[in-house]
Amino acid sequence: MFFKSKKPEIPKEDSRIQDLNIISNLNQELATTLDLNETLQNALEVIIKRINAQAANIFLIEEKKQVFQCIASKHQAYLDEYEIPLTQGVMGKAILQKKCIRVGDVRKDVREIAEFYFDLDNKTNFTTYSVLCAPLIAANECIGVIHCLNKKTNNKLFEESDRKLLETLSMPAALAIRNARMAKELIDKNRMQKEIEIVGEIQKTLLSKNRKDPFPISGINIPAKIVSGDFYNFSDLGNGKYGFGVADVSGKGIKSSLLMSKASSLYRCLSKTMFSAAELLNLLNSEICETAARGMFVTMLIGIYDANKKELLLSNAGHEPPLIHTKDGKFSNYTEAGPPLGIMPKIKYKETIIKFSDSSMYIFTDGITEIKDPNGEMLGAEGFQNYITKYQSTPNSERLKVIVEDIVKSGKIQKDDITIVVIDSVK
Repeated sequence: MFFKSKKPEIPKEDSRIQDLNIISNLNQELATTLDLNETLQNALEVIIKRINAQAANIFLIEEKKQVFQCIASKHQAYLDEYEIPLTQGVMGKAILQKKCIRVGDVRKDVREIAEFYFDLDNKTNFTTYSVLCAPLIAANECIGVIHCLNKKTNNKLFEESDRKLLETLSMPAALAIRNARMAKELIDKNRMQKEIEIVGEIQKTLLSKNRKDPFPISGINIPAKIVSGDFYNFSDLGNGKYGFGVADVSGKGIKSSLLMSKASSLYRCLSKTMFSAAELLNLLNSEICETAARGMFVTMLIGIYDANKKELLLSNAGHEPPLIHTKDGKFSNYTEAGPPLGIMPKIKYKETIIKFSDSSMYIFTDGITEIKDPNGEMLGAEGFQNYITKYQSTPNSERLKVIVEDIVKSGKIQKDDITIVVIDSVK
């Protein structure tokens, strides 16, 4: 008599060792990559092979829309075209209960699977017989689900042992996906930080450099962060004339810095050929009104110093009134001003000529006057004047630097960009 030999069964102890090895290898493999797509494909490949499933996919939760989005799939097409509400079907139940759900036979357990899955079958040309769905939980946060469909057996149905196995395998997968996500966010953040640093470096090139030799104008700009919303520029126009401009863009961040870069580039280009301060502001205002984002504006004061005539030609678009310091130690303000650039497209700015000899004019942004001490007390215009008086005899190429350093050393805390330009009359 001949007997058919039975297929040897794997002892339970050996099966556990095998699963432990798979989990260990899965952990090691997932830990070696920080690429999210590669991580997901690796995880699915291992899981689908061990569970002997026909298809598997990974859905992650999109928090803003409150939906599941498929970002990795094996042997079930078109899933990336659909978004599934978090409350739907077995995936919603797995998330809600935070445990792996098994639907042995979808045609019998309709309360578990819901009609949603049959509808998805129609859309993806797939027939579902049995489902395993494990929540992906990392650091007590549910980030998505692993979804396995149809066991590769004659009846295509998963058993309770399959559910427990997927529940175990989902743990390292969840951790790996979370780590990959965090790594991607860190890479994106570092890339953005690098881009911001590049913007900051570009901005510095737009600022005029102070000259060591005697020159009537100098400036300083100290951003509160990497990029600045302030700008200054000055140049020698020839024949004893010197052009200058100082601007402050509303708001903070990249938008402000980009608008500042645009305004400064326009000024640098136009100021070399346009010698009417008012006409130059009119042109800048027209351009900024057309292109600036809603609610953004630029305050700007520009002028020309004529050393031969000993006079200043000034035009102000909503900027801080500059301080004029005379040789007898007195201060006065130039207060004539129109609205900031970018608010009223058809405004016509005015310009004024003032006498300027044996004096210095300080044009600044509010970052210097609004700097505060630890008690919240602002420096203010009067406090700024005290520092001007203290260092007035210092050459202008160094004067602004020592003024700001002294203010900061006194315990004042910078919260906004600091920009100052000084024009000293030529003797």
